Amino acid sequence: MADQLAGLLAAEVRSRRGQLGLTQRDLADMAGVSERFVRFVEQGKPSVQLDSLTAVLETLGLELRLATRTSQAVLTPGSPAAAAGSVKETQP
Repeated sequence: MADQLAGLLAAEVRSRRGQLGLTQRDLADMAGVSERFVRFVEQGKPSVQLDSLTAVLETLGLELRLATRTSQAVLTPGSPAAAAGSVKETQP
């Protein structure tokens, strides 16, 4: 899953940087990160620092959102929520 997420982030960052006409160096300078870090993000390296990634995304006008995957949620049998088709998050 980490590789898939890293690949999605890489594609989005590359695309947005291109739309804005920025070089990797431009983006690095604007976000306060190294050009190497930008390269790692755009190559889909799964191990990047979250604070640095957030700075890059904010510079590009992007944000990272988390959502509950329905495959990780459960219906409580017999509950009104289950009857209505809503889900309850599982607790780790």
